[in-house]
Amino acid sequence: MSATVQPPESVTWRVHIDRSMWVGGVRSLMLQALHPVAMWGVWQNSNFQEDPFGRLQRTSDFVGLCTFGSAEEVEVASKRVRDIHRSLRILNHDTGKRERLDQPELLLWVHCAEVYSYLTVARRAGLLLTDAMADRYLDEQRESATHVGLHAEDVPGSVAEMEEYMAAMRPRLRVTEEAASTVRFLMWPTMPENLKFLAPGKPGWFPFGALCYYSLPDWARQMYGALPEVPQPAVTAALRSFRMAMNSVPERLHDYAFAKNTREMLERSRQRLAAEGYDTSHGLYGLRDPRRWPARRAAVPAA
Repeated sequence: MSATVQPPESVTWRVHIDRSMWVGGVRSLMLQALHPVAMWGVWQNSNFQEDPFGRLQRTSDFVGLCTFGSAEEVEVASKRVRDIHRSLRILNHDTGKRERLDQPELLLWVHCAEVYSYLTVARRAGLLLTDAMADRYLDEQRESATHVGLHAEDVPGSVAEMEEYMAAMRPRLRVTEEAASTVRFLMWPTMPENLKFLAPGKPGWFPFGALCYYSLPDWARQMYGALPEVPQPAVTAALRSFRMAMNSVPERLHDYAFAKNTREMLERSRQRLAAEGYDTSHGLYGLRDPRRWPARRAAVPAA
């Protein structure tokens, strides 16, 4: 059986199995939207407004596959993503020219905004990671960047490198009409036809959307100015409460947040790891505990 791409010993496993990822994922979309060309690429080449939940789900599905899937599964999915990106074009409103969607600059921005959001939110929400482990996570994520067509050596591989990259990118970022609409939409989404029955519960989404917005860096919130500022310690407390509540949801129940094909992939991952000698009786989340690793693996320092 093929090995899992990111084993339970990796820091990636600890971060991506954590339920704070839901906040990190939406936060990353808000951050990514500040790059005008990247935002136009999403606006012009997806049905985001008609099916926001679908896009969020597909993003989480791909991240989950690249973490918990087999090498063969990741190779097939990554090729499909690269082929799609290669075929798409963006109308750059600043120049009036059509550009490729798979420009390295755009792919790098999307990658960095995504993985740094996951890491930042998880640590702030209470996931205990040392500075060395945070650096290791970003170094591991260089591999995931190659799945979308980037070269690992071109991707920030430590917190210091990521902070330097983010600082260098800030002069290129701005709030376009599309970005402002996206942030409003992520906080108060329109229900697509197939989810109209959830409309009565829609007000319950806003606190979650607002939490994602308030978890953005200070400079990003200042650029958007979408909501009045609140004390950041209160945001940290809310993130910790959200993480604690979500991590208490049974794994099999939580799996239903994903598409059917992703649920099947996660089940294959459990079976594959059990065959390799891991104790999966407490699910994938339980494999953060080195005591559930095979003896040969337990000798590896715990992430």
